[in-house]
Amino acid sequence: MRSLLYIIAVILIIGWLIGVVGYSAGGLIHILLVIAVVSFLLTFIRRGSI
Repeated sequence: MRSLLYIIAVILIIGWLIGVVGYSAGGLIHILLVIAVVSFLLTFIRRGSI
């Protein structure tokens, strides 16, 4: 489960970077960034509790 969250976060960050460069998605770019950060935080929180 830990690696799945990491993969999702990496994909979302890549999507966010593409969106920033392309600047075609508007607010969706920031939503992707927030979801990626939350995924990273969940990964680190779960890793610390195991």
